[in-house]
Amino acid sequence: MKYLKQLAVILGITLIGEWLNYLLPFPVPAGVYGLFLMLLLLCCGILRLEQVEGAGNLFLDIMSIMFVPSAVGLMDSYRQIQSVLIPVVCISVISTIVVMIATGKAAEFMITRQDKSRKENQQS
Repeated sequence: MKYLKQLAVILGITLIGEWLNYLLPFPVPAGVYGLFLMLLLLCCGILRLEQVEGAGNLFLDIMSIMFVPSAVGLMDSYRQIQSVLIPVVCISVISTIVVMIATGKAAEFMITRQDKSRKENQQS
């Protein structure tokens, strides 16, 4: 029952994201609206992590399975994408490296900031 309640919360936030996508004239996917809404609710304390953690972990566990249909679709349309395959692979590799570096730097910055904050609190 706990997981059904958590799934219902996530589904409700996703539906609100779809509704915002319909109402707002910005070229932003509905999923992004839903993610920002979820982040806002979690940061403001309106939604607690425990209220969605179990279902979120379930989605993370099965995420790789969700990519199988799209991979099969790419294999089926190989002839159409053959002419742009090398640029797409190059862009994918470069963007993956850039995202990994940016994520690492952001995590490093946050950890450094957190350590400084702890040291300041200990000195006070």
